[in-house]
Amino acid sequence: MGRKERQTDVFEMYVLLLTDIFCLFLSYLISLYLRFHAVRSIDEPNLHWMVFWGILVYSILYDSLVDYNRNFTKRGYYVEAKAIVKRNVIMAAGVGVVLFSFKQAQNYSRLVYGYFMVADTLLTYASHVALKKYLRARLKKERHKVKIMVITDRANVGELMEKLLKKAELYWDITSIAVMDGADGNEVKGIPVVADAGNLLDVAKQMPIDEMFLYLPDASRKQVDTIIMDFETMGVVCHYNIDVAGLSTKNSTVEEFGGFTVITYAENRIDYKRRMIKRLIDIVGSLVGLLITAVLFPFVAIAIKLDSKGPVFFAQTRIGKNGRRFKIYKFRSMYVDAEERKKELEAQNEVQGLMFKMENDPRITKVGRFLRKTSIDELPQFYNILIGDMSLVGTRPPTEDEFERYTPYYRRRLCMTPGLTGLWQVSGRSDIQNFDDVVKYDLHYIDYWSLSLDFKILVQTVGVVLFGRGAK
Repeated sequence: MGRKERQTDVFEMYVLLLTDIFCLFLSYLISLYLRFHAVRSIDEPNLHWMVFWGILVYSILYDSLVDYNRNFTKRGYYVEAKAIVKRNVIMAAGVGVVLFSFKQAQNYSRLVYGYFMVADTLLTYASHVALKKYLRARLKKERHKVKIMVITDRANVGELMEKLLKKAELYWDITSIAVMDGADGNEVKGIPVVADAGNLLDVAKQMPIDEMFLYLPDASRKQVDTIIMDFETMGVVCHYNIDVAGLSTKNSTVEEFGGFTVITYAENRIDYKRRMIKRLIDIVGSLVGLLITAVLFPFVAIAIKLDSKGPVFFAQTRIGKNGRRFKIYKFRSMYVDAEERKKELEAQNEVQGLMFKMENDPRITKVGRFLRKTSIDELPQFYNILIGDMSLVGTRPPTEDEFERYTPYYRRRLCMTPGLTGLWQVSGRSDIQNFDDVVKYDLHYIDYWSLSLDFKILVQTVGVVLFGRGAK
């Protein structure tokens, strides 16, 4: 799967490269200490450190150009050791040739290089094994799995699922199958059959799905186009067997999926490096936010308790990225029966569409109005950001009842991680009177996302919070 493979490539290029450099440096220090017993007592120190810098440059070039960390998470421990030994043998030969060429071999300690080769091989192997175990465990966690729906027909479903499961990546979670012409059972290879041609879209839009694999060799071009367009509209990454048809768009790429050649369709693609930076910013920002939350918590908790009965925190199930459900946390700003009273107030909704909002909502407490005006009620969501359910900047996470009424067009706003703030929030959230306008802002954010846009929204959010603009 191309998108996740690029994530692994970035992991190998950066994390493994940095690990290898650290192992080189530590191994070289160990070898110098074993030979000279003190780094300051090195014979020909300039030569010995020049050799180290040469080794470092070689390692960076070898790691980057030869790509000896290819398939890092898949390859076994013997293959891992073999790859490391091969790299170090080539490195030893190269350093020897350079030293002899410049007639410096007699001035360089052979023991240093002998100690270094052994130490670096052992340290690098140990670190790679540890990283391999960590990465494999991480990819197997539910939070990091890619939820996949397979769409095929009755004639091919058995063989197809057998091959896909055999070739499955660690991060795959094939959760469902749609057999377009119906199936003779409720599951295939342990995977539930959840839909057919008649109810595919209705079922899919209510399920957590990140990516879809389409294998319909006998389907018409029109049927394939319709399925892909429907799923792409929902923000789901689409793969279909390249042998099916010759459909191509600017948003498609040819990739491999479980041993099959596919054309992958995605409305928006974000390279992993930028997503990794965005996640790092989220982690740092959430830690700062939680520190602020901890400082304000005693005062906010006392105010909430004195104002009305009920808990300090409010928890509600929201819909996150691609249909995932999670608990969102806030400081309670409403009376405890707010959810029950919502039905009585539906007729007074001031927003057209699926979102509910009232300027003078009677369910909001006196303290709650202040918390909302200052956005203090949102502070506990920094915990949601820290654990990865939310981001600092993103789209608004809908409630379950909103999500149940979503069209495929609306669902596409969930193809990115929901955020504490977003484009529509800094564009005058109290002035928006139609839910479709919220969706337009969210889709604009998705289509034109960049780190600079996130930074701009964060800066604007500070202004909105400080001056209370748009908060009701």
